[in-house]
Parts: sequence; C-alpha cells; structure tokens
Amino acid sequence: MYPMSSLSPRRAAVLSFIRDRVAGYGQPPTLAEIAEACGLATRGAARKHVLALAGAGLIEVTAGQARGIRPVGMRARADLLRVPLLGRVAAGFPIGADAELTDTLTLDARLFSVSPDYLLRVQGDSMIEDGILDGDLVGVHRISDAHNGQTVVARLDGELTIKRFERREEAIHLLPRNPVYTPIRVRADQDFAIEGIFCGLVRRG
Repeated sequence: MYPMSSLSPRRAAVLSFIRDRVAGYGQPPTLAEIAEACGLATRGAARKHVLALAGAGLIEVTAGQARGIRPVGMRARADLLRVPLLGRVAAGFPIGADAELTDTLTLDARLFSVSPDYLLRVQGDSMIEDGILDGDLVGVHRISDAHNGQTVVARLDGELTIKRFERREEAIHLLPRNPVYTPIRVRADQDFAIEGIFCGLVRRG
C-alpha cells in the first residue's frame, strides 16, 4: 500500500473528497464533481489523479461506470444481493408511478455504494451527464431526506422522477443533468416526497 504521507496535497485532497462522498452521500463522486470540489481545471485532470491513486492501491476504479470510483476497504466483500425491480422512473419529465413488481435480480453488491432496496428502470435522458441513461436500472436506497447534490428518486404529485436534489431558501429544486431540460421547482402546494437516493446502476447490453 502506498503511504498516505507520500501523496501530494492535491492528490490527498482528491482521495479525502472521494472517501467523504462515499461515507456521507452514499455514492462515489463523478470525475466532474472531483474536478469542481478539488479545484481542477478539467475532468481529464481529475482522471489523472484518480488513476494515480488507483495505481497506488488507494482506490478502485470500475471501467464504464460514471460513479465507479471506490476507496479500498470501504466495501470489503462482494456479496450477492437479491433486489426487486419495481417498474419505471422518469429521467425527463415525471411519469406516473409504477410500483408493480416486475422481476427480482441477483446482483453483485459492489455495483452499489449502499445496498439498494429496489431497482427502477430509467425512462428518458435528463441525467445523461451523470452517466444515467435511458433503459438503465437504477438502485434506490429508501430514505426520506437528502443532502444537496445527491441524486434522488422523488415523488411529485404522484409521479416519479430521478434528479439531482437542491434545497434553496425559497424552494426545493430538482435538477436535470442534461441542458435540454429545465430544472423543476417544487411549489409549496405540490405533494412532494423523497422516495430514496440513487446508489448505483445496472446496464444491460
């Protein structure tokens, strides 16, 4: 194992941010989030630090996953999970809730930052900049509150959507990760609830 004391201050900051995000937010950061938080100019610069940390044995990187960066030791076992698939969630405009059990999948726990309570199939492309694509199965960890910046599955007037969560002084906003879409401002008279946080995904070929 590469000694922590040998890391440059910038690289140590990147590692600390990755660990804090996994521990506090329930999901690893993307390269764009690392770049923004650590004062790096580009995602390419963040990638160089991430690959160097992986080469030093301090993190693991799963190719092809936007949130496939994990600190070594924060998940020690590759347990198998049986997770129910409960219909659809909109990555676009909210769609009617569909909570019918359609399947149960056995999955490697390493796909997820925390154990999902269920899966939903994504419909739409509003979250593509976070690597969440139309047709993906997203893991949802059931919880009723969220921190700013977390990706949540929210119920708005009886319909489900997956978006970034942001609580501002005047209102809650649900933010897409595709510039084609407009953020959703939750009005005080709307029926709103957080169903859970996004904790990983499965993409079938």
